[in-house]
Amino acid sequence: MTFSLVARCADTGMFGIAISSSSPAVAARCSYARAGVGAVASQNVTDPTLGPLTLDLMGSGLSAPDAIAEVQKRGAFIEYRQVLAVDAEGRTAIHSGPNSLGIWTQAEGPDVASGGNLLANEGVPAAIVAGFTEAEGHIGDRLLAAMRAGLAAGGEAGPVHSAGLKIVDRVAWPVADLRCDWTEDCPIETVADAWKVYKPQIDAYVQRAVDPREAPSYGVPGDD
Repeated sequence: MTFSLVARCADTGMFGIAISSSSPAVAARCSYARAGVGAVASQNVTDPTLGPLTLDLMGSGLSAPDAIAEVQKRGAFIEYRQVLAVDAEGRTAIHSGPNSLGIWTQAEGPDVASGGNLLANEGVPAAIVAGFTEAEGHIGDRLLAAMRAGLAAGGEAGPVHSAGLKIVDRVAWPVADLRCDWTEDCPIETVADAWKVYKPQIDAYVQRAVDPREAPSYGVPGDD
């Protein structure tokens, strides 16, 4: 019931994940990323423990392929799961269990991996990878371009209702974590609208956390 991608920006070292589903609040259960380590999507009959496990394995020094191989050994009911990973070197790996739902498939490229289930057709992940690879600019812009490409290629077999965009950089928390947990409209475009507002403020929010003495004004009434 989901399509997603995990990606690394080779220029900045940022990691990101974008995801959409017909299920509610997909990003709350399926999106994981850690600065300096990588990004992971854990989806299809979701086991939320697999995201942190994969990040811990990559954080201990395993490559994305080796981490996914270890997850295949450790994961409960792994035949029902899809797990996508990209590591700090841009290496990617995907596990798609044989009991994944409906039409399911996957695709990989330099610094990016995509997978989905209950898809409209088998070409959706390849379109997502191409969308990310061909896009330019901030990783957030590229992630959204990829999701739009996947939607244009058919997306999920039915309408999607939730989506999310998560980006990590040099600090211990996500520098962007935008979600649409439910809408009858397009959740990807809802997240894209939020990104337009949030993107210019990312550095300011990080600065306020690191050293508020050097932070820009808040731009709200009463802030002199």
